[in-house]
Amino acid sequence: MNRRTSAAIAGSLLAVGALIGGGAYAATTPPPGLPWTDVLRNLAQYGASQLAAETPPVYVPSPTLHPVPTARCDTSSRPLREAMQGRVSAADIASTGGKVGWTCNVTQVSHVATPGGFRTWRYTDHSGHTCAFYDTSLVAPLTIFSPLAGPSLGTAVVDITNPARPVQTAMLTSLAMLSPHESLNLNTPRGLLAAEVGNAATLPGTMDVYTVAADCRHPKMLSEVPIAMGHESGFSPDGRTFWVGSATAYIYAYDLTNPAHPSLLWTGAYYSHGLSFAPDGKTMYQTDPVNGNLAILDVSQIQNRVAHPVVKELKRITWPTVSIPQNSQYFTNNGHRYLLEFDEFAFRINPPTAAETPGAARILNIDHPGAPRIVSDLRLQVQMPANHKIANADPYPLASVSVVGYGAHYCSVPTTNNPQLAACSDLNSGLRIFNISNPAAPYEVAYFINPPRAANILPSLQGVVAFSMPAWDVVRHQVIYTDAVGGMYVLQLHSNVWK
Repeated sequence: MNRRTSAAIAGSLLAVGALIGGGAYAATTPPPGLPWTDVLRNLAQYGASQLAAETPPVYVPSPTLHPVPTARCDTSSRPLREAMQGRVSAADIASTGGKVGWTCNVTQVSHVATPGGFRTWRYTDHSGHTCAFYDTSLVAPLTIFSPLAGPSLGTAVVDITNPARPVQTAMLTSLAMLSPHESLNLNTPRGLLAAEVGNAATLPGTMDVYTVAADCRHPKMLSEVPIAMGHESGFSPDGRTFWVGSATAYIYAYDLTNPAHPSLLWTGAYYSHGLSFAPDGKTMYQTDPVNGNLAILDVSQIQNRVAHPVVKELKRITWPTVSIPQNSQYFTNNGHRYLLEFDEFAFRINPPTAAETPGAARILNIDHPGAPRIVSDLRLQVQMPANHKIANADPYPLASVSVVGYGAHYCSVPTTNNPQLAACSDLNSGLRIFNISNPAAPYEVAYFINPPRAANILPSLQGVVAFSMPAWDVVRHQVIYTDAVGGMYVLQLHSNVWK
């Protein structure tokens, strides 16, 4: 790694902190050029030696890298005349369009100014109220305070029963809800909202569980238990198990059969970002942000509550364009099983590498867990290596575009069975929406780039900061997502997009 690459990565790590994995590095000495803070020094005790259960990853077959076809915007759109799909240049931001943002085949229904973070959820309670939940803190290890938006307000609760007139009804301020990082999670069947603290400044933290089933507008805390610092999470589909993806090289599985009294079921030595599941809860898909891979794990003994459970690794894979695997979502298409996997940023942690290749997103066929394969990439033109290098000087509030900007962060699908669409928060490219009806041939159908001028917060902040996992209203054909500066947006997809 040359000095320039090292310096670029170091600067980005200082700027975004635990966005890249909470300081959990695979070495007990600092990689050359990377920041070495007291927090990282404390976490360094969790070294690679603890990962004995993790097998070496294998490279999986993948198609030739190319961008998806661009969206064709209808006449009611306000498109960005992109010379390069996904790029938002300094000239664009300075233009008249920079004041209002850009749209393609979507219309803004409403807006909540409370700034967003990493995850957005939508839920309809037993009384018919519909709510959105999202965290408001962004950058760790000091996520109680975000340099983009000031002090964390907590986790916002917004009544969107009438999506055109959203009303913020509560702000959850327990420790985990003040600083959940990427762990805020919802289990719809049981109406449980949970998170663990993702803030190294408050070690040890807590795992907090709320019920939103009776009245989502006013969540009720059921339990708050001590836990080491978390980072990401996963709910088993039945809501009985809450999984914590930790920044300290461990995964924790908690029994929430009685959510008022959680109990620890299992601890495993894995670096982990997101944790997702097959519908039966017996297969888990685990992303490793440090070593850059994804594992398919048999967790049936935990799901079945076997005493002294053992987790079996079925397959661990990686791919040539891997950066920092973030999370994944399971879905089926015409009877075949797939994973929508998404990486963040444009560099790797172990080994520390910047290669002008944003992680973006991809679709994997997992019909055979022992032989997964990549069938397509959800990649914009600006996320191609040569184009990404051209865009290096574009404005971005967080850090160098070369290692952070123009990557993906979170994606989601509206349903696990034959989803027509997928949506991705692509950092400074805004929210991008793709048709995945044919998983082997996705194409872009819409986008929303909220106003990138942030002078009302801090004049130096110019650009879009779209980190949030999108939520869906499958009846109204709407998408809800947040921007770290702009707030929460409810968007109506046009009829030519979602049919």
